[in-house]
Amino acid sequence: MTKTKKEKGAAEGEEAAAGIEKTYQELIANINPIAQPLATRKLSKKLYKCVKKAAKQKQIRRGVKEVQKFINKGEKGIVVLAGDTLPIDVYCHLPVMCEDRSLPYAYVPSKVDLGSSAGSKRPTCVILIKPHEEYQEAYDECLEEVSAMPRQL
Repeated sequence: MTKTKKEKGAAEGEEAAAGIEKTYQELIANINPIAQPLATRKLSKKLYKCVKKAAKQKQIRRGVKEVQKFINKGEKGIVVLAGDTLPIDVYCHLPVMCEDRSLPYAYVPSKVDLGSSAGSKRPTCVILIKPHEEYQEAYDECLEEVSAMPRQL
């Protein structure tokens, strides 16, 4: 009897996960006011793929505390921030730190998608992608596009 309930719960969870998929327009409706520069739909997908490849190679830093620590230590990479994180105070100091150290950064619309692309069930509000030869082409492409994005004054 217990086994039946678990199977039923698992089937409901799969349906819920498949049905929750939101469009890019729905996601950007929920972003906070400081989420500039916001990645386009195309760039967001590229960043998610790059995060996924980096996570396989264990070349990411995840979470505000860890990313902040390694930015202070001088580690290089692309900083990807989630645009729907509230309260803003949690990570509003990170873009300033990135600009001081000339690190490229961009906001993506969803912390849930950012966390899942990193191979985690938990939402993640910030990730630092470190360069690595296994995914160098994808990294360079993302780096070029993120660096070309206009910065807010």
